[in-house]
Amino acid sequence: MPKSFKAAIKDPRVVMRSVIGTLLAANLVAAVIALKPFGGSAEDLRRQQSDATRQLALLGKRLADTRYLVSKVESARRDGDQFLSTYFTDRRTTYSTIIEELDRTSQAAGIKPRDRNVELNAIEGSDTLQMMSLTAGFEGDYASLEKFINLLDKSPRFLIIESLQAAPQQNGQLLTVTLKLDAFVKEQPGAPS
Repeated sequence: MPKSFKAAIKDPRVVMRSVIGTLLAANLVAAVIALKPFGGSAEDLRRQQSDATRQLALLGKRLADTRYLVSKVESARRDGDQFLSTYFTDRRTTYSTIIEELDRTSQAAGIKPRDRNVELNAIEGSDTLQMMSLTAGFEGDYASLEKFINLLDKSPRFLIIESLQAAPQQNGQLLTVTLKLDAFVKEQPGAPS
């Protein structure tokens, strides 16, 4: 050690100045901690708590809205499945079911069935649903045709009358009717086509 440093340590004034300087630095650090706590002041903490409470309320509302939407989606899915099972026929039995329904309805109305043509078309966006278009011919008088249409309208099946053309025959009493019906078919996933 240099001689001047040894002499400065032996001098009580230098020692006292360093002790006072150290105490002053410690007081300044204590004042900073006391006046501006590192965790924030009481006002900052209240503001943070208020923000957190507000954010918690918003998240709680968002959660309640999401739960409500989930219940609505589940309800819609149940209703959709019930609609499909009630009004759509299975692909394996569709043709016979619809033809049987048309035969029974035409017999109840008093009109005579003629030629039929059936076509299955895929429904875009669905792997399990198809639309069956049935073009059928009938022969009968106007009152029987009216009754036939009313009975089809009250059918438990979901049948759509796409078009109806009626033309009088030469005898004037009977009509030749061409009817195009659409019915919907569901196919069980994994069932052979």
